[in-house]
Amino acid sequence: MNYTHEMEKAMHHAHGIGFEVYCQKHQERMKVENRREQEYSLSRKIVENFAKKQHHL
Repeated sequence: MNYTHEMEKAMHHAHGIGFEVYCQKHQERMKVENRREQEYSLSRKIVENFAKKQHHL
């Protein structure tokens, strides 16, 4: 996979590992993907709650 310096920096900042480790180590990749899934679910709940509050105004 080709990736830029900015992508590498963002990966380290967000997940504490680089793309090479992410690509080579299945266990680390699963940790990252599980964290991403949890963050996505939380953000969807926040959006839903906000939408409900806006609807009731």
